[in-house]
Amino acid sequence: MTSSIVIDKRFNGPPLSGNGGYTCGIIAANLAESVSVRLHKPPPLDTPLIIRRHTNAWEVVDGEQVIASAVPTTIQAHVPAAPSYVDALAASRHYRGFESHAFPTCFVCGPDRTRGDGLRIFASPVPGTRVVAAPWLPEATLGDESGKVRPEFIWAALDCPGYFASVVGDTPAVLGELAVHVDRSVHVEEPCVVVGWQILIEGRKHKVGTALFDEDGERCAVGVATWVQTGKSN
Repeated sequence: MTSSIVIDKRFNGPPLSGNGGYTCGIIAANLAESVSVRLHKPPPLDTPLIIRRHTNAWEVVDGEQVIASAVPTTIQAHVPAAPSYVDALAASRHYRGFESHAFPTCFVCGPDRTRGDGLRIFASPVPGTRVVAAPWLPEATLGDESGKVRPEFIWAALDCPGYFASVVGDTPAVLGELAVHVDRSVHVEEPCVVVGWQILIEGRKHKVGTALFDEDGERCAVGVATWVQTGKSN
């Protein structure tokens, strides 16, 4: 079985490649399976990528290059309680990306993206907790015909907060692997809170958790990711 996807240039992380969370999410949405997606190379933009199945796993390829792979998974994570929307909003005002950001046009966390274009999820530490958090108000273009946020954007929202939960300063790191379980989607224009927390650091690898909560503080989705540190903080 083969199928194909294209990562639109709107959904970049670095300027010339796809946002990791969105890329993993569009792969998972295409498969309609509970999977963990590993990124092997920067996902190219506006390029048809072929998804092909190998026994109980999948590869996403650009010609002969393997861009990503996916395997079935079950997520297990202890999810911290969500801060309130007001507390998440207060935390986001201290977003370190406002001062220095490696990819200021990132679809998820780039401060240079305008409202209605990027997600503008600015996760920052919440005082008295071990999480970073940000408010999120999903806009209309992220929804399906029923007005619910499409799964690839849930995955995207659960990407970058993991970096800010575990990687210090402006240390460069890339998303290596992400798995997300969506309990239920949220509606567009629904006030949400996204949180991230550190699980484990092993050398250059940072294992992190992220979660999405609705306006009533109920968990809607959880993610577990591995970020790989590629250099030292400047």
